[in-house]
Amino acid sequence: MAISKNLLNEGESIVVDTRTHPKALLLPILALVVLLAIGVAVQKSVDQSVATKVVWAVVAVGVLWFFVRPLLIWLTATYTITTRRLITRHGVITRRGHDIPLTRISDVAYEKDLIDRLLGCGTLVISDASTHGQVALPDIPRVEDAQRKLNDLLHDLHSEDRRDEGV
Repeated sequence: MAISKNLLNEGESIVVDTRTHPKALLLPILALVVLLAIGVAVQKSVDQSVATKVVWAVVAVGVLWFFVRPLLIWLTATYTITTRRLITRHGVITRRGHDIPLTRISDVAYEKDLIDRLLGCGTLVISDASTHGQVALPDIPRVEDAQRKLNDLLHDLHSEDRRDEGV
């Protein structure tokens, strides 16, 4: 879905590939509805074509800023867990990414508030052995499944390390 198979290393496979839950679009959709309602109300109540065109121009700018921009941000932000690393990518014009090898992850937790519980998403909090300390991935759909899969990968990885050490 989100990450190209060409970016994976040899022997690496995708375990979880997702983007932020669509709940991130609730406020932009509400803004779209309000802006369109304002445009229609002004058009119906004001007979001047110049004023109506100015209001529609302002509505168009508002739609671009409050709806299209958040939609593009949502479409371009992805989270991928592979058999070797956690990959985050985001950005519309300037793409940013962060890869964390699974060997550096020390803890995986999740947080769910009331709305998250109703919508089936949550924040995945990953602690790693870097200067950043923790990476929070907000609004992950089915966050418990993602945490469980990541914990399974970490368990398998540490079990292999112990076998390699002869323990």
